[in-house]
Amino acid sequence: MATAIPPLKDSEKLEFGALEPHANANRTSSKLVVASYNIRYAVGRFLISSGLLRKLGISGNSKRVHQVGENIRRVAEVLSSTKLMPIPDVVALQEADKQTTRSGGHHVARELAEALRVSWVHAPAGIPRGQPPVARQWWLDFEEQIGLHDTGDTGVALLSRYPLEEVTRIDLPWHECPWRPRLAMAATISLGNNKLRILNAHVDPHAVIGGQLEQLEVLAAAAEKHSGPTLLVGDFNTLSKRKCAETRAFMEGRGFQTPIPTGTPTWRGAGIRLHADWIFYRDLKITNWGVARPLNVSDHWPIWAEIAVE
Repeated sequence: MATAIPPLKDSEKLEFGALEPHANANRTSSKLVVASYNIRYAVGRFLISSGLLRKLGISGNSKRVHQVGENIRRVAEVLSSTKLMPIPDVVALQEADKQTTRSGGHHVARELAEALRVSWVHAPAGIPRGQPPVARQWWLDFEEQIGLHDTGDTGVALLSRYPLEEVTRIDLPWHECPWRPRLAMAATISLGNNKLRILNAHVDPHAVIGGQLEQLEVLAAAAEKHSGPTLLVGDFNTLSKRKCAETRAFMEGRGFQTPIPTGTPTWRGAGIRLHADWIFYRDLKITNWGVARPLNVSDHWPIWAEIAVE
């Protein structure tokens, strides 16, 4: 059973950032570039080794404020140039912390959006205060937890050079780890006479395959509410061949395609590389895609796709 926690207030469900006056230009390009990135609160790539050091009582938190700030700057540089990927029009973030101790007090989505001079929307997860997390699989126990009484939060976010309309929060069912709510968000962008619906998801890695598919059912139902072009991106935490196959088959069974071959590495740790992040699309034409390596701000790499605009 999922543990009951106080519901978020309406004012807490979505946080909107100001748009720079010049950023909301009329769309004239023949393509739209969308990127997805589990930024891991911009703390760096070393998930497993940093977890082992914390177990030994070595945290490195004294440098966290500078470290995270510098990493946000590095991500902004990559997303503002064409060295590793085309400059994105929309960026979907996962694990975008808001003023947590582990992020050095940084609001990752807001600060990255400000550096890129784009608008942003953040959906906080709603971490329950004072409730310790349940035991997890040993190989998922390396992540630094948000403190039991930390007033910050994590979540997903959308950063955009163009107006985001009909922004909604999508709470996903979770059972394996009640301490960590799972969620997605969706927004619409106008593409000529069409409306593109973009869904940004962070699926639970703790769940058995049935639990992940239950979350995908909610995402698919949310996508079905839009009849036009649809893009579903994010960290699906497909950390095994079976989960990759099940997730892809599920999405294809609901009319979605992906340009990414199964098994493409998007996550690494301790010499292991796994396919965790995906781009699924429907009623669209994707002309190019890629993985932005080697950006070492997270244990994930950004993934991106170019969408042809009619």
